[in-house]
Amino acid sequence: MFGDLGGMMDKLKEAQQKVEETKTRLNTVLIDEASADQKIKVTVTANREVKAITIDETLLQFAEELEDYLIITLNKAIEKATQINETEMAAAAKSGMPNIPGMDMFG
Repeated sequence: MFGDLGGMMDKLKEAQQKVEETKTRLNTVLIDEASADQKIKVTVTANREVKAITIDETLLQFAEELEDYLIITLNKAIEKATQINETEMAAAAKSGMPNIPGMDMFG
């Protein structure tokens, strides 16, 4: 009766490993985003970690405008990173999942 349980546990360990590997790989996936006028550029990883911010000198005189631009640009980059992250993580989790009835949450 419990013969298949060991195999299932192996599958779950495999799935966890795939998820961890995917997380590590997503740290190397970089998303570059720029403001409409190219005055602000940001780089984030697919794990939504900010790696770089470049600001055009002309914006430094206008703190409020600079903040608005930064927020918009960062949010766009994070949105793209989230889409990549969710797609990749779901794929990693699904590929390692045994076919357990009712475990179709990644479908």
